[in-house]
Amino acid sequence: MLIAKKKERENIAEYILYLFQIEDVVRSFKFDLDEIMEVFVSPNLPDSSFKGQYRKWYQEIITEMKSAHLQKKGHLDRVMEIFRELAFLHNTLLTLEKESKYKTLCENASSFIPEFRAKSGMKNNHDVEVIIHAMYMKLQLRIRGKEITAETEEAFDAMRIQVAFLVREYHKMKSGDYSFIQN
Repeated sequence: MLIAKKKERENIAEYILYLFQIEDVVRSFKFDLDEIMEVFVSPNLPDSSFKGQYRKWYQEIITEMKSAHLQKKGHLDRVMEIFRELAFLHNTLLTLEKESKYKTLCENASSFIPEFRAKSGMKNNHDVEVIIHAMYMKLQLRIRGKEITAETEEAFDAMRIQVAFLVREYHKMKSGDYSFIQN
């Protein structure tokens, strides 16, 4: 919960990846809040005074996932809303703003997206969503200690750089430091 709030303020892509992990944790514990708290949350708390806050936060996540029928797959509405904002910003940077640096970063990553899209079954998803899922795949590979080939690392890097630029612009937009009208 505290980590999520910090990531949401500082790096929206990391926030999404963190929520992906939380969704996976909730599913792996079969939506059992007591088990999540006992096995996953409590051992990692720096101070037991946070236990109530974390319990409430996980309960909200569980309730949201159940009400949206996300027991097997899918993402929280809060994640999907951010994807919509990022997709809008992505499209804006490419069309209205004619942001040449971002356009170049997109071109660099574009050759890798179709293959990942096909392998992950995300044929109808926006490029930004596909790229963030690729970043989650990389995280999962690292956690599991799997080797990442040089080719795959090159693909991940191109996509990571594109997302990093988009995230920077997203935080500018959300803070009010960025106006599409001024440019």
